[in-house]
Amino acid sequence: MEERHDHHRRPARALAAMALAALLGTAACGDPAPAASAAGRQSAPSPSASTPQKSTPQESTPQAGETLPAPDQKIPGDPARLATALKGTSAALDAAIDAWPKTGKPPKDVELLALHQQRVYRYTARHPELAARAFARLPSGLAAEAKDNTAAIRELLSLAHPIKPSATFKVQPAPPAAELLGHFKKAERRFGVEWEVLAAVMFAETKFGRVKSDSHVGAQGPMQFMPGTWKAYGMGGDVQDPRDAVMGAANYLRASGAPRDYRRALHAYNHSNAYVNAILLHARQMKRDPRNYYAYYNWQVFVITTAGERRLTGP
Repeated sequence: MEERHDHHRRPARALAAMALAALLGTAACGDPAPAASAAGRQSAPSPSASTPQKSTPQESTPQAGETLPAPDQKIPGDPARLATALKGTSAALDAAIDAWPKTGKPPKDVELLALHQQRVYRYTARHPELAARAFARLPSGLAAEAKDNTAAIRELLSLAHPIKPSATFKVQPAPPAAELLGHFKKAERRFGVEWEVLAAVMFAETKFGRVKSDSHVGAQGPMQFMPGTWKAYGMGGDVQDPRDAVMGAANYLRASGAPRDYRRALHAYNHSNAYVNAILLHARQMKRDPRNYYAYYNWQVFVITTAGERRLTGP
């Protein structure tokens, strides 16, 4: 796949079918990567869910006639096959996002392709040498995207706090993607903070509101505010309400130096250079191609426990 901006040259469904044909012929050995758990305000957030799911890798390649990657399809451990899988997944996901009217629940192809893309990048974050060899085989645009996503996940992984397997996790469905995008853009108009940065913060903190539990230090809501910070910058709103939380975050980031100095503002939001780097990398990808917002929206909640990794949401 060449630069992603030429997606209009062929019908979306035709592109998806071609990309999937390439993708589903590349299943190979690999193992799942650990969860990327973002940091909450001045801390790493607690993942949450009610009924954890184990990511048990499949032992076989997809059967004939299947057109989408399975939720636990193995990630190739060979550079050439990994590059081919990433190219196929990315092209098919772009086409599926183009065909999605962006209203209501995401269609199955978007969910499954986004999950597979997420799992590929989580794998490359754990295997830097393999990632470098695979990315060298990609077109320049996709290679840049892959490097950004892998680096962002690696930064967030450095902030992860493994939790006990017996911990109670709480998750919930994310608000509709179009609804959240409206909140981000309204906050940008009011406070001058770029919507992509606000989206990257909610994405890293709670996977767009899917994480319902407070963090391990008490940060709350879809943007993970500590109570004192919310009292100062929440403008009297409800910390659990997505619209109010986005407005509060934009207000706080503006007061902390955005948009003039995003690094300073984000460091105030979370005192971690790794966190700042991850937010800016994800925001850059959404600026590069707005479809990345919808891809990230369909990435799921993973957690790291002392007994291993678990995926808590998604197909």
